[in-house]
Amino acid sequence: MPSTEVTDKQSSASASRFPTAAGIFLGLGLGGFFDGIVLHQILQWHHMATSAGYPPDSLANLKFNTLLDGLFHASTYVFVVIGLVLLWRAAHRQHPWWSGKMLTGSMLMGFGLFNVVEGMVDHHVLKLHHVNETVPPGQWIYWDVGFLVWGAAMLFAGWRLLKAGKQLSSDGLYAASRS
Repeated sequence: MPSTEVTDKQSSASASRFPTAAGIFLGLGLGGFFDGIVLHQILQWHHMATSAGYPPDSLANLKFNTLLDGLFHASTYVFVVIGLVLLWRAAHRQHPWWSGKMLTGSMLMGFGLFNVVEGMVDHHVLKLHHVNETVPPGQWIYWDVGFLVWGAAMLFAGWRLLKAGKQLSSDGLYAASRS
């Protein structure tokens, strides 16, 4: 049977850990909002099902794509709410100062993860749409691959930033600089 001292140290360590999942959910949501707002609405490069038999060439297809875009935005909203709840709950526990690099890094990881998963699933597996459908179809692959590379780069940069932030926080350097 573990001693209370060991159990107290374990619960203290878990309570002081940075909520990486919160940042990842926030990044997933923000990545989805960026995709939906910038690529779907502002640039109008594609909608959710423009390559799946619903091109934006009729009012009925536009209405259907707008519905799917709205459902997509609703799911990204849920990701942001989950991230905020996780962050809020963790922030109300006693914990050491967290380096801002940890939140920024985990959010970049979530944003990059969104791009990689959404890019693979929607662009390559299901072929629902492509990143930029305003260019000739022969060029779509370049935009799709660029989107994946951008996502992988954000995922990697976020992981490096999270790791650096954890090192700062565990060394006590960040807490000392906040005093």
